Amino acid sequence: MSFLIVGASVAGTRTAIALRQRGFAGRIVLLESEEHWPYDKPPLSKDLLAEGDVPDVPRLLTPALAAEFDLDVRLGVRATRLDPARRVVLTHTGEQFSYVQLVIATGAHARTLPIPDAPAGVHTLRTLDDATALREALAAGPRVAVVGAGFIGAEFASAARGRGLDVTLIEALDVPMSHIFGAEVGHEISSIHTLGGAKLVTGARVERFLGSERVEGVALADGSEVPADLVVVGVGAVPNTQWLAGSGLPIDGGVQCTDRFEVEGFPSIFAIGDLALRRHPLLGVRARIEHWTSAGEQADAVAAIVTGGEPPAPQLPYVWSDQYGARIQIVGMPSLGELAHREGSMSEGRFRAVYTDADHKPIAQVSVNDARAVAAFRKNHRRGGSLGDLVGEQTPAR
Repeated sequence: MSFLIVGASVAGTRTAIALRQRGFAGRIVLLESEEHWPYDKPPLSKDLLAEGDVPDVPRLLTPALAAEFDLDVRLGVRATRLDPARRVVLTHTGEQFSYVQLVIATGAHARTLPIPDAPAGVHTLRTLDDATALREALAAGPRVAVVGAGFIGAEFASAARGRGLDVTLIEALDVPMSHIFGAEVGHEISSIHTLGGAKLVTGARVERFLGSERVEGVALADGSEVPADLVVVGVGAVPNTQWLAGSGLPIDGGVQCTDRFEVEGFPSIFAIGDLALRRHPLLGVRARIEHWTSAGEQADAVAAIVTGGEPPAPQLPYVWSDQYGARIQIVGMPSLGELAHREGSMSEGRFRAVYTDADHKPIAQVSVNDARAVAAFRKNHRRGGSLGDLVGEQTPAR
């Protein structure tokens, strides 16, 4: 049996290795559009941007590991079209790769602003090449503007401040991250920027970039300007589904798939990782879960399904972000619940907020510098515990 995996980041690579570990003996081919051997992406916006010696980027797969697991890895090969009737993937090199079963794990790319002809010095951060270019740019000591105060923007701002640079974050929302945490907690979490010495401009829309050959700043819709020699745009990501146009696969908002990650209407094709749009079994909503941990869990599940095993039990989404020396950890999806409890503050260096559902059961939590709170929440959620079980008699949110 021929098994084809398109995309060799964490979701694709973990699928290949998990298949072998579960006894799959057929041919496995991985297609990866980047020239680099697959690498871990969380350090790109953290360690790789820090001052000092260039750290080694952890590799998800090496030539030796590929040989050990008998994986046919094709680097620098970009999928351009899928023909599911013929069970063939076509690539930019003109090659065609046939399959019996296919995993689509092409992830997402950085969203850009609808501003044409951006000058040099305007960047996004998604790949190793992006991070390498930004590391070189930071070494020149530029004034930095970051468009978007989500996780990528916040982590880059933190890295720039760690070098002592002047940093301004420009955020379209009145309260950063309020679409995830709500206004109260979003305000608290985003206070980390001013505590860290960065400037934060909210409710702002970027009109254009200043400068002709090189960026000199950012012009905002209210007429104000933010001087900058380096601009990083961190305004989310777009699923890499363009190569699937015309294939007949349902790709509106991501690749739509079943609880078993099978693409709807195409049982021989699976979709996992940042582009997989499915109903989460614990959350009860259809969503793309763009987290590193979720990609690995989905890969393990697909490998189990393909080899006739029992998929691992589903887990609540989990993501972490390192900013200004603090670790922010989120379990669940806070936007689905109501804020029911909060304690601490960013200025104290420790914070926690718990969200509950309509039955007042805890369904999500954000915590700062408190790994034990993460473990406690997970344990409480597994056994169906109450808010009181989790936080005791501590002060409620309201």
